[in-house]
Amino acid sequence: MIEFLRLINCFHCPCQDLKTIRFDLQLFAAAEDEGRTEEPTEKKIREAREKGQVASTQELPQSVVVILGMIIIFILSSWIYKAIAGLTILHLSTFSRTPLTERSLLLEFYMLLFECIKILLPIFITTVIAAVLGNIIQVGFQVSTHPLKMDWKKIKFDPATVMKKIFFSKQIAMNLFKSIFKVMAISVIAYLVISNEYNTILMTPDVTVGRALESISLIALKIIIWTSIFLLILSIPDYIFQKREYIESLKMTKEEMKEELKEVFGDPYVKARLREMQREISMRNMINEVPNADVIVTNPTHFAVALMYDTVSMDAPKVLSKGSDSMALRIIEIARQNNILIIENRPLAQELFLRLDIGDIIPDDLFYAVSLIYAQLYEKRQFSKAI
Repeated sequence: MIEFLRLINCFHCPCQDLKTIRFDLQLFAAAEDEGRTEEPTEKKIREAREKGQVASTQELPQSVVVILGMIIIFILSSWIYKAIAGLTILHLSTFSRTPLTERSLLLEFYMLLFECIKILLPIFITTVIAAVLGNIIQVGFQVSTHPLKMDWKKIKFDPATVMKKIFFSKQIAMNLFKSIFKVMAISVIAYLVISNEYNTILMTPDVTVGRALESISLIALKIIIWTSIFLLILSIPDYIFQKREYIESLKMTKEEMKEELKEVFGDPYVKARLREMQREISMRNMINEVPNADVIVTNPTHFAVALMYDTVSMDAPKVLSKGSDSMALRIIEIARQNNILIIENRPLAQELFLRLDIGDIIPDDLFYAVSLIYAQLYEKRQFSKAI
């Protein structure tokens, strides 16, 4: 709450009173934004974009349309002039000889319509491309039919809310200020251009009609070009303002943040991605554990199981890592790089791979088969030491 002290001078009244005027700045805050303190998430912004809610300024496409439109008119001005002049001469020269029948007038209308379309079509195509380009520069290519749908739930007649949105909205205030500023700036631009060409305008009564039209057209072109450049410059601060207001409108409450987190982590696609990431992490950990293995039991290429046994801390060997197909080949490759014994035993490799998980201890029924593997390992180690 801000208090302004204002002295009220009452004419023709002997009493003067000091009054306190209270002005509530909360009137400018949207009622629906109360409690929205959290920045919008990527999901919130993506959903708003899919609904056609984006931050954009209208000044940029307007200026691009005018500039490109004037450029195409300037490029085609000679052709447009000749087309209009030829059309005028044709109609004025043949008007007296043309029979005034329904068929002849209809043919004249179609011919005139075709000529007008031929003249205006390049300008129309250019302005449409410029308008689309001006919006794509700001928000990218996004097509949405959601703004065209009627949502009856949002149509609620609340006089207080309507009055606040009309008279105490930052968006309305900004648009009003922008409109007044544009009118003043364009008036100044027009005044400066016309004052600079004042002598040319005074000379128009003394020249031919064509020359006078050319001079006036050039002056108008200068005003339009400078106005477009001004709108282009104005679009920069306006876009920054629109972007900030857009983010403010998407801000969320703490409760909405919690609900979205629940929704996101409950999404099956997210769960699938998390499981995939977990598998990738476990596979990397498996590969990193292979150099610590005592022996690798293979199928020989379809399965590979890495075993490790510590006589001090373990009752029996355990599965340190395992893999099939490409992962098996990777385990074998790392084992060779680290001089780890690789033993081919198809039945045992299949049993170890299918029955046990990483970290499991060898079960009783496989003790004998695994003991034979370790016997080969100890024999090789003893042989290596003897050498």
